[in-house]
This record gives sequence, C-alpha cells and structure tokens, in this order.
Amino acid sequence: MKVIVDFWKVLKRSTTEIFEFYLFALDTFRRLLTFSRQKQIGFTVLLRQIMFTGYEALPLISFLALSIGGLIIIQGYNILGTFGQGDLIYVILVTVVIRELSSILTALIVIARSGTAISTELGNMVTNNEINLLLSCGISPVSYLVVSRMVGVVVALFTLTIYFNLAAVFGGWLFSALFSPINFRYFFSQLFSQMTMADILIGVLKSILFGIGIALISSYQGLKVNIASTEVPQRTIRAVVLSIVFVVFADIIITALFYLI
Repeated sequence: MKVIVDFWKVLKRSTTEIFEFYLFALDTFRRLLTFSRQKQIGFTVLLRQIMFTGYEALPLISFLALSIGGLIIIQGYNILGTFGQGDLIYVILVTVVIRELSSILTALIVIARSGTAISTELGNMVTNNEINLLLSCGISPVSYLVVSRMVGVVVALFTLTIYFNLAAVFGGWLFSALFSPINFRYFFSQLFSQMTMADILIGVLKSILFGIGIALISSYQGLKVNIASTEVPQRTIRAVVLSIVFVVFADIIITALFYLI
C-alpha cells in the first residue's frame, strides 16, 4: 500500500511539474513573439550568451570536429578500401557527421557548458532575491532573462553546428591526404554531390529545436529554486539530465520521421 501511495505522489508531482513547464514555455514563446518591441529585453545578456555559448566553445568544438572527421576517414579507408569502395566514405561523412553527430555532439557540449551555467546563474539570482528585485521594478524575469538566453543559445548552437560540419569535413580531407594525395576541390565536390537538401534541413531543424529545449529546461530549473542555496546544484543536475534526455529523444524522433517520410 505504501508503495502505491509513494508512486501516486511521485506521479502527481511529476505531472504538476510538466504542466508548470508547459505554461512556462508558452509564456516564453508569447514574449518571444514581441522580442524586438520589448524594452525589457536584455540585449547585453543576449550578446553575452552568444559569446559564452558560441565563441568560447570554439576550441573544444574544433578539437572534436577535426578528430571525428579524421577518425571516420581513417576507419573508412581501412574498412572500405579493402573492398574497393573508398568512395563510400563521402556517404558516411554526410550520414554520420552532417546528419547526426554534428548536431547532437554540439548540443551535448552546450548542455555541459551553457545549460549548467544558465541553471546555476538563475538559481543563484533567486536565492539572492535578484528575481524579486526585477519583479518589484516591473520587469518580467522571463522577458529579461529567459527570452534573451533562449535566443542566444539557439543562435550559438545553430552557428556551432555549421562550424562543426565544416571543421569535421576539413579534418576528413586533412587525414585523407595522409593515405593518398587528393585534390581539395575534388574532395569537396564529391562530398557535396552526396549531400541533399534534406540533410541540411535536418541539421537546421535539430540545432534550433535542441537550442530551444536546452535553454527552456535550464532556465526553468534555475527559476524553480526556492530559498535554499543547496537547491542550486540539485536543479543544475536535473537540468543537465533532462536536457540530455530531451536531445536524445528529439534526435531519434526527427531521424525516424525523416526515414518514414
């Protein structure tokens, strides 16, 4: 009986939180529609978010993209070259890197860096009564803090995904030159011949959707902190876990819909 009662309490609490998050997301999107006309929007916050999420993550993104592009070329030539199917390496680069890995790996990096930072910063603002100060001044925390961060994360994630693709492809060409000299223009012409508009649209859709989800989940968890500062790391961990779950499930759904359609 106690197990049933505990399960019911957990289910009720989870349902309530999902509903609250739904209302929070609706309010954010409603304020996003009037983004350019709102004087409360913190454009300084927006620019700082883009700089932190995008520019400061470039070294890590560059290292991962070049490494993955090179590893795919090394493994691809090692396996496919045995069967005389070396040209399939371009198909693998498009399918594995451009369509899948670039968006999801970039999103995971953004979660680790920016998702934790957003949740922690907003949580500390709650405990320091800065959110109450904004409300007393007639400034909406959602307009001033959440909308600007969401736009910043989406712009940065979209740009980083494109950069990841370019760096990975360049890394692939760089490592392929170690096995056999190949013309730079020929390599990219072969690669682009295997790329379709659907590959580009899927990458764009994933980066935008991932950015929105990460920013909303991190902001919501940060603002859900009550008075105790000990809640900040707990909410940050929840933000990371829920963001990863969202990214993985969204990636699976989008990919599945692409193949079904």
